[in-house]
Amino acid sequence: MAALLKTSPSIYIVGAKRTAFGSFGGSLAKLSATELGVHSTKAALAQAAVDPSSVGAVYFGNVVASSPDAPYLARHVALKCDLPVETPALTINRLCGSGFETVIQGAKAILLGETELAVCGGTENMSGAPFQIDGNAVRWGVNLGTELKMRDALWDGLTDMHAGCPMGITAENLAEKYGITRQECDEFAIRSQQTWGKAKEAGVFDAEIAPIEVKGRKGPQIVDTDEHPRPETTLDKITKLRPVFKKDGAVTAASASGICDGAGTIILASEQAVKEQNLTPLARLSSYHVAGCDPTMMGIGPVPAILGALEHAGISSVQDADRVEINEAFAAQFLACAKELELDMSKTNLHGGAISLGHPLGASGSRIVAHLANEFQRTDAKIHVGSACIGGGQGIAVVLEAP
Repeated sequence: MAALLKTSPSIYIVGAKRTAFGSFGGSLAKLSATELGVHSTKAALAQAAVDPSSVGAVYFGNVVASSPDAPYLARHVALKCDLPVETPALTINRLCGSGFETVIQGAKAILLGETELAVCGGTENMSGAPFQIDGNAVRWGVNLGTELKMRDALWDGLTDMHAGCPMGITAENLAEKYGITRQECDEFAIRSQQTWGKAKEAGVFDAEIAPIEVKGRKGPQIVDTDEHPRPETTLDKITKLRPVFKKDGAVTAASASGICDGAGTIILASEQAVKEQNLTPLARLSSYHVAGCDPTMMGIGPVPAILGALEHAGISSVQDADRVEINEAFAAQFLACAKELELDMSKTNLHGGAISLGHPLGASGSRIVAHLANEFQRTDAKIHVGSACIGGGQGIAVVLEAP
């Protein structure tokens, strides 16, 4: 699935904000996914200087339904951000690609003339992922000699029951196929941590993060920094960790994405809205592409997704992109994509990724788009590419251009 936006009226990103990502059980754990999404959306609307009453569509991604209001999530985000009651809202689940998918859906709505402005976001509270009991067993009873059993919704969300394996095994499969070693994974994990640390010190994330106030043990606390990163960690420390999914495997806790809480929101505007409302574009959405791949090697999904998005943007090679961001579900998964695409690491994942920042499932695509859009204001780059693998065997990618 792809779009030829290159020949269509321009669609612009005019707002792009996210919360800092809270660690598992950390500072954001008590905020629902809806509350996190409201915060990032209000911040993005303010950055864009967009009147909420002019927004005609809302799309919000969420994967694990971690709060009682989860079925209403997108609608509640819209209403709590003072959007018109008449504005429709849709909650989307394309797993780890959900944040990207909302941008695609927003773009389609604009291209179809359904709206001139769209709110597109993703949010996740993984700390609150519930333990579940089968409703049939609770309501109609269990057999003699058996008992009620609880399932972890978080683990279920990270396991492909059709393929018969957790996501970590799909990364191990890629490591085996592409000859990626444990040492290479450890070294990349350290790179992710250290590049995040350097970017944080340089203030790179200031433009995209919307500080949020939470209740701390000693009173109100401002969360304005990602909590999962460990830039001080060393290669010597993580080489001592045991593989998680496979004996003598490549995946450890240090080379896998962090379980986190957070949200991000992108405001899309048509060319007409930009002119009429005097909006300032951060980036132009050039194209997107979604592709399927082998579920047991789902992490390779960004390869066909990126190649498809580049083709439909009229860009002949990934080497022509100034920046490439691939969600770091696992170091082995990222390195397999990098090897297949022959990526130039001097312009790829320059400021860390999900291994350091964390990976709140529905929000990661929104984070990557927000980061790449805001980066155009800091550099003279012309083309940015963002992508993620998707559990179940898919990949998703977008191409952004300087406005």
